[in-house]
Amino acid sequence: MKKIIKYLQKYWKIAMLGPILMCCEVLIDLFQPLLMERIIDIGIKNNDLNFVVTTGTIMVLLSFLGFIGGFGSGIFSSTASQRAGADIRRDLFEKVQSFSYKNLDEIEIGNLITILTNDVIQVQQFFAILLRMMVRAPLMLVGSVTMTFYVSAKFGVILVGLIGFLFLLMFGLIRKAKPLFTKVQERVDQVNTVMLENLRGMRVVKSFVREDYEIKRFDKVNNDLKIAMTKASKVLVLILPLIMLVLNLGIVIVLWVGGREVYEGSLSVGQVVAVINYILRLLGSLMMLGVIFVQITRAGASAKRIGDVLESAPYINEIKENEKEFNIKGAIEFRNVDFSYNHQSNELVLQNISFKINPGETLAILGATGSGKSTLIQLIPRFYDVTRGEILIDGYNVREIPQKILRKNISIALQKAIIFSGTIEDNIKYGRPTASEGKVREVAGDAQALEFIDRMPRGLKTMLEERGANLSGGQKQRISIARALMVTPKILLLDDSTSAVDVQTESLIQKAINEKFSDTTVIIVAQRISSVLAADRIIVLDDGEIVADGNHEELIRSSPVYQDIYKSQLGEEVSVNVN
Repeated sequence: MKKIIKYLQKYWKIAMLGPILMCCEVLIDLFQPLLMERIIDIGIKNNDLNFVVTTGTIMVLLSFLGFIGGFGSGIFSSTASQRAGADIRRDLFEKVQSFSYKNLDEIEIGNLITILTNDVIQVQQFFAILLRMMVRAPLMLVGSVTMTFYVSAKFGVILVGLIGFLFLLMFGLIRKAKPLFTKVQERVDQVNTVMLENLRGMRVVKSFVREDYEIKRFDKVNNDLKIAMTKASKVLVLILPLIMLVLNLGIVIVLWVGGREVYEGSLSVGQVVAVINYILRLLGSLMMLGVIFVQITRAGASAKRIGDVLESAPYINEIKENEKEFNIKGAIEFRNVDFSYNHQSNELVLQNISFKINPGETLAILGATGSGKSTLIQLIPRFYDVTRGEILIDGYNVREIPQKILRKNISIALQKAIIFSGTIEDNIKYGRPTASEGKVREVAGDAQALEFIDRMPRGLKTMLEERGANLSGGQKQRISIARALMVTPKILLLDDSTSAVDVQTESLIQKAINEKFSDTTVIIVAQRISSVLAADRIIVLDDGEIVADGNHEELIRSSPVYQDIYKSQLGEEVSVNVN
């Protein structure tokens, strides 16, 4: 929690106005029972109407001033807490942007969404309470006890005893509730994760008629959340009734003891009324403290989760160098590269990968599903770091090249095209926001996307739904390729990015890339052998190892694995001579 408080310290000038104005309101409120005592013991007792009216008017004016103080305190406290919460969200989002793929593999998306929303809201509410209730409640408590001692020391001692007893009870309840609220936040994560998976996979759910199964799966995590929340709430709901019970007993004691002393003449009616008023104010302050303890318990669990994310170190560390020292041309070399997603495990996804590509060459990577093709190209822009060996670009180890410089020169189009909400034009020029419409149309033409874009009512200005729901798979892939071409990269990675387009369209895309991006090093990951026939070089992967390396003519003569792929996809009777 201490590390989260620093976000509030940034707005200390605004934040301090909240407690200051709240102090003014409390002091005014504490003064009111004394005026009431004077009205009873002087005005009413002596039938002095002028004194009653004058003192009553003073009470009204003080009440108005107290209202202004409370209102101002709420405004400034809310402003400071909202600004601090916005800063926490921004820093969390910025931290997530710095994470490598390995970091994101370890943190579920549902958890991150809960932390960025629900947990930050809990901390915001804590800040608002800190600046208002946590000033009002203790000050009112101390002030009420002090004023009670001023009116009657005997009643002051009784109040101190009651308060001490209540604090012991509340401390025990809060201690028991804290781990329960940590479980509540974990259950919220599970609900969000199931909800996200279901929404993302809705087409699959409906295709396989699995709605009932998904409802049952959601019911389970929803029921777990209900149980966890109920357990936590059962502990905390005891706090307010206990406060009410103990302080109502206090009022009964005051009336009993005070009634006797009034009868005996050692205490006035006004003093008894004043003490009861202070007990009622004490009741309000203790109820506030109960709410505060509940919020502290929840906010403490949320602050820990926020802190864990903010303190997480990216697995891939940034190297800061002068950009002028790196003039990327596109030569790539793998030297004895091994890779495992879990570096503590001996289970390697890639083993002893070694090859070189010259600038402007096209390399194709062929292999069965799970052979490590996509993993291999993700190592080039350092989405992951190699387990052993090294990857060089123009002779520089990729670990030595700043990530921004490295990735500015590398562009990637994925099989599962990522489409952002916005226009088609916005998506294509995502990596180059200042590009002209003419340039957008040019790269869209290279990606063979203009043929469907121009058929749309608003062309490039057509709004795309979330995740491109109003586009087909092939259309999304072509927009993704156009986006990759827009930045004119030195290295272009096509990760099975034409799997949803027909062979003729794929051929036209490859022709445009070969003609207009002849200086670009291109790596094509493919399942279809027709996608790689024209490549300068083809690597065949099997179970994470290179089992064949050469151009089409060389492999069709020397590699049984390549021959099997070729024959199974194109037919044995097809000529092996490619011009």
